[in-house]
Amino acid sequence: MKDLQKVLTEITQLTGNIETNYPELYRSLDENPLTLPISKHPHMDKNVMTDYLESLKQLLKRYVEEEKIKKQ
Repeated sequence: MKDLQKVLTEITQLTGNIETNYPELYRSLDENPLTLPISKHPHMDKNVMTDYLESLKQLLKRYVEEEKIKKQ
C-alpha cells in the first residue's frame, strides 16, 4: 500500500500534467467540489489524499474521453 508521501507525489505529478497539457481543465479544479473541504479543519490522512488522487484521475479520464467525442 502506498504511503502518504507517494500519494502526494502522484497528486503533484498529475496536477502538473493537467496544468501543462489540459489548462482549461486545470482552471476548473478550484471549482471541483471534491477539492473543497466541508469542515473548517478537515482531517487530511492517506485515505483522504488517495481518494482525492483517484478523483483527479477520474476527472482527467472523463475529460479526455469527452474531448475525443467532441473531435469526432
